[in-house]
Amino acid sequence: MTIDPLLSLASFGIGIVVGLTGMGGGALMTPVLVLFFSVPPLTAVSSDLVASAVMKPVGSFVHLRRGTVHLGLVKWLCIGSIPGAFSGVLIARALGRGEDIQQLVRTALGVALLLAAFGLIARAYIRMVEHARRRDGRAGPLSQERPDVVLRPWPTIVVGLLGGIVVGLTSVGSGSLIIIALMVLYPALTASQLVGTDLVQAVPLVASAALGHILFGDFKLELTTGLLLGCIPGVWVGAHLSARLPGGLVRRALAFVLLASALKLLNLPNTETGIALLATLLVAPVIWMLVRRHYGYPAIARRNWANPKS
Repeated sequence: MTIDPLLSLASFGIGIVVGLTGMGGGALMTPVLVLFFSVPPLTAVSSDLVASAVMKPVGSFVHLRRGTVHLGLVKWLCIGSIPGAFSGVLIARALGRGEDIQQLVRTALGVALLLAAFGLIARAYIRMVEHARRRDGRAGPLSQERPDVVLRPWPTIVVGLLGGIVVGLTSVGSGSLIIIALMVLYPALTASQLVGTDLVQAVPLVASAALGHILFGDFKLELTTGLLLGCIPGVWVGAHLSARLPGGLVRRALAFVLLASALKLLNLPNTETGIALLATLLVAPVIWMLVRRHYGYPAIARRNWANPKS
């Protein structure tokens, strides 16, 4: 079995991002495999999902011990997401294994990455609005106890089902798309509870998708092993760095990388891709500063580098 050391090095860097933000595993790993290592899209999705199935339980145990998981919500999500993830694999298999299915998976992955990038922006905006409401006394204070959440079974099952299908097809969505839907459905959940609940429900979701890809996908053991050799220590390093680096800055960089990857996967020509990314770099910070000013914050956030999480 031959393992590419460059692949393990790249997965180490992606593992650091995952440890820092709790996001970006499938959203970064699969496009890196496709764009930089010329791995066929279906093979990249299969191997990435199996690697994620090994990594996901680690973070979920931490959140379970801290009590930042709403198990009732996890149950309803899994009722939809587990069959949805397996169905996503079966949909990919039913479409065949030729060049057409590889292109379909590549396009679906590009669309999923675009949604994930905009989801990160929406997540940051919703958090800022929530903080502004608390600052202005229009919302209750933050509580360390789990708030009373009225479960909405059918909408939650639908979110799990659709998210599972997307994950089964593209490996993207378990840590980005679903959490945005949870923020909209359950605004009473705190940020840590959103992350913890999403991470725990992602364990059976990704395991179901991984099993489907092992049985019916294009799983490669040597590729997955190379990913795990880099990702596992990378996640450990990222988790330790998360106490020192500003997570918001990392998430904005992640959104830009996801946008760039999405445009390439959607086969946008290099010139148009460059123009779109340059425009994003020039315009997006200005818009974000105006939004911050609108909600009464300084245009540029002041960093306390001695305690960047404050």
